[in-house]
This record gives sequence, structure tokens and C-alpha cells, in this order.
Amino acid sequence: MKKRHVDVRKQIYISFLSQLAFPFPNTPTHNNIFFQILSPNFHFNSKLFPQNLLSSTFFSSFFFLIFCSHFLFLFLIHTTRQQFNNSLQLSRISFSFFQTSIFFIFLYLLLLKSPILLSPFSWLPMKIPKDRVVFNVGGRIFETTSTTLANAGRNSFFGAFFDDNWDFKQSINDSNRNNGFFIDRNPDCFGVLLDLLRTGDLHIPSHIPERLLHREASFYGLMDHVRTAKWGQFDGNRLRHSRSVTGRAPGDGTAIRAGPDGGCCVAHGSMVHVYDWMMEEHPSINLDYQRINDVGWVDSENVVLSACERLGRGDGGMGLFNKSTGELRYKFQVFHENQLKSYTAGALSTSSDYRIFSSCKGRSNEYGIGVWDQITGKQIDFFYESPGWSLGDADKLQWLNGRNCLLVATLFPRKDNCYISLLDFREKRMAWSWSDMGAPITVDEKRVRDAIAMEDCNAVCVVNEYEDLGFMDLRTSGGSVRWSSRSRLMKGKMPDEPCYPKLALHEGQLFSSMDDCISVFCGPDWVLTSRLRRSYGGSICDFSIGGDRLFALHSEENVFDVWETPPPPVI
Repeated sequence: MKKRHVDVRKQIYISFLSQLAFPFPNTPTHNNIFFQILSPNFHFNSKLFPQNLLSSTFFSSFFFLIFCSHFLFLFLIHTTRQQFNNSLQLSRISFSFFQTSIFFIFLYLLLLKSPILLSPFSWLPMKIPKDRVVFNVGGRIFETTSTTLANAGRNSFFGAFFDDNWDFKQSINDSNRNNGFFIDRNPDCFGVLLDLLRTGDLHIPSHIPERLLHREASFYGLMDHVRTAKWGQFDGNRLRHSRSVTGRAPGDGTAIRAGPDGGCCVAHGSMVHVYDWMMEEHPSINLDYQRINDVGWVDSENVVLSACERLGRGDGGMGLFNKSTGELRYKFQVFHENQLKSYTAGALSTSSDYRIFSSCKGRSNEYGIGVWDQITGKQIDFFYESPGWSLGDADKLQWLNGRNCLLVATLFPRKDNCYISLLDFREKRMAWSWSDMGAPITVDEKRVRDAIAMEDCNAVCVVNEYEDLGFMDLRTSGGSVRWSSRSRLMKGKMPDEPCYPKLALHEGQLFSSMDDCISVFCGPDWVLTSRLRRSYGGSICDFSIGGDRLFALHSEENVFDVWETPPPPVI
């Protein structure tokens, strides 16, 4: 009896496979409806199947009910099969019923999804329009499809051609079917941008100036598409040097900061030079001989500057400036005991909840970290420096979203000792701290030159002037530094005027600058994987990562390099 049931299952399985291959086995191949449908000469009889019955909702509901009823039917047969004398015949009948439903569902999906059947089945409701669209751009005719135009996105020039359901507005196409929709713009650039929407690849002919193409792309709302095609997603191990931008005056630059849109700003003396993502310079920000200590991006349109106070002038502090015009929006003021104070602002940082942090150093007791509201510019908090510690002279601030704390690092040689701490503004306390004060230092290479918090690793990474990386556990306050010499790159004599190394952490990759190169470390053990080097401009005094770019500022010639990740190949 058991062997009989096994043979029955085998016959059912073989029958099922054969039915899937040829749903109607008694029908010749040339008369089989499956092959007729695949034929390009097939035409649907709309009299037998009205279009109001061919909606996707009707088909989906109908086949879903059939499918469920067949499963219920098979389940009843399975539970009662012992009551039937001829189980093989009953199983064949039930499985024929089941495979027919499978065939209809397969046919339904084939009709809706297969691009081969789009033309003969134009009566089906399609979510992706295939209408041909004609444009007359500057007297030249272009033809494309609404699907290509939809790639531009809702906020583009072509987004207005579609309704809320992304159906092409037929009235636009009908009214311009003969002569095309006229656009009074450059036809050469339009052809390049149209090809970008078709393929995702950007090819700029030699006779088209890149600036002209960017202007046209801005008109059509395709700047993001152009940026995406010019460079890919950031990867430190695949970076390639894109260009070098020379400053107007030689000498040491203060800082360089990458913008969120691929641009940057460079602080040099009392001026800040702002560049957009095309490396075109906007009007400079001039603070009238006030030395700028730090600069940072608040958003894609505004930058914040920190400057030194000049004795007898009552100026200094911080200001928010428009990046395009260089105009001052408002100043950030410090109040101490309900009195307005002048101060020198140092290192800057921002948080995701629109707060701006800065180290502050006043004339009396205004030493610490100030906090301001980014929207209103009003002071909302101040963390005063405790005796025996250093906050007002901080070299670096870093906001930690996960811990809701601020990393404050005051480093050598600004101070004789190094002070690194995590400040909790909610409880007004130091959540973690470390200092080399009192520790025996016999070799100068153990001096910390920069620090950065690594939340995912519960650690703070530090670097010395020989680019040895050190790590401290954030779960243990006051612990020692675990130095690692595997990252040492310097061999032989140090340069005469070296720049102190800088650290950056981006997308799980650690970056460290030393002399005229930047090293990239990856993996759980932070192994050196690549180096970025340019010989022109001297040592790197600062670098920054943002907008899928890396910017490196050199000290001697005040030149900065732009590094980009090449875009992925278009297949």
C-alpha cells in the first residue's frame, strides 16, 4: 500500500512538470494558446473581454480567489483520500484543477510584466508610460519617451509633465505632437543631459564648456544627476585626485571644511574663500584683520566662523554667514552673569538637533564651551571650565549622537599637557576624561597631536607626530593609551617644518594626514590599506571629508587638492 502511494506521487509530479511546460498537451504546438500569445501577430478580442474587466484589481482578486479555493480543495482531498477507491484518478483530477490555476496566474504575470508583450497588449493598464515625446530645443528636434523623462525626478523641469500617479499628461503631448514641445535653450547641452537620463552616463563633448552644461543642468533641475555621474559613492581606498585649486596668497592656511553638497570653504588669515561643488569661488568673507580660528558648515547655504578677539575693540566671537553672498546673518553672543561679554571663539562643532558648540575664552571667567541655537542664534547653555582642566583652549570638538555628549580635546603644543573629555550637558558633568598630566613622558613621540571618538568601537583614537595610532577605551575613564606602531609610515628624518597630523573618521574608514600624504586604515584592527599623496604644495596642514569628496589643504602654497571616487562603470 505504501509503495502504491509513492508511485502515485511520482506520476502526479511528472504530470505537473509536463503540464507546466505544455499546459494543453493534446493541442499541437502551433495551436497552443501559450505560443499564440507569444506571437507578435496576436490580437486580443476586446468584444469577448471588455476593458473594464481587465483591470489589475479584477485580475488579482479573481486569481487570488481561484488559488485559495484550489488549495482548500486539495486540502479536503488530502484529508479524505482514504475514503475514495481510486486515489490515483482523484489525484489527477485535483492536480489538473491546480495546475490550470497556476497557468492562469503565470499568464497574468507574464502579460503585466514582460516587455515583449507590451506592444500587443496595449490595452493593459501600465504604471510605466511608454509614450513618445517630441521636443524642439532651440530649433533642433529631439524624440524620447516619457519613461526617460521620469528619470529626472519630481523636482526637475520634466516633473511637471506627469500627474500625481506618474502618468504622462497626454494633453501636453497631443498639443505638441507635430512641432514638438518648444524649449528656448541650448540644444547641444540638452542632448547631453537627455543622454544622461537615458543611460546614467555623462559624456561632455569637447566643444561644450563644462560651465555651460552645469548652467543648463541647473535650469532643468538635473544638478544632482550630473554630480552623481561625475563621481561615485565615497570610498577612501578608491579615491583619485581630481584637481588642485591654488589660493590667492601663499602661507599657512587655518582650516578647510567640506560642504554637504560637494563644495568647500578655506580659512586663510582673516578671510574665508567659499567654493561650490564646481569649484567656482563665491564672494569671500572678510573679517577685517580678525584671525579666523575655525570654520564650519551649518547647512548647504550657511557657514559659521570663529575668530579671535582684538583688545580694545570688543569684537571676536562667532558669526553666521551666507555662503553665496558672504553677508553676516547674525553674531553669537556670550552672556556671563547677565552681562554681555567679548570672547575669543575656537574650535567648532554642530549637532543634529540644530545646536552649535564652540570653545570660548574670555577676559575674566568665561572659559568653557558655549552652546547656541542654530536657528535663532541665541545662547542656550555654557559649560564652564573646571579648575585644573582645559576647555576654552580646545583644539577639537566632536558631537557624539549615540552618547549625546561632546568630545573636547586640548592638545600639545597649545598646552603643555593634553586634555580629552566627554561633556554631558544634561547633567553638567564630565562623562569621561583622560590627561597625560603627571604621566612620565620620556620620548616626544608619545605626545598626542589629534584625537577622534569612535562610537562604534567605544574608543577614542589618538595620533602622535610619527603617525602612530593609539586607542583609549571609553568604558574606562583615565586609562592609558594603547599605542600601535603598525601604522608607522615615516622613515628616516622628519621634514624641517612638518604639519601636525590630523584624524578623520568616515563611513567606517579612518584617515590620518602626515607630511604630504593621507593614510587610510580599515578593518577591526585598523590596518593601513592605501595612501593619498600629492607632491605639490608641501605638507598637509588640514583635510576634510564631505559631499563624497576629500579636500586636503597644503601649507606652503596654500593650495588644496580635491579627491573623488570614480563613478561605477555603466554596463
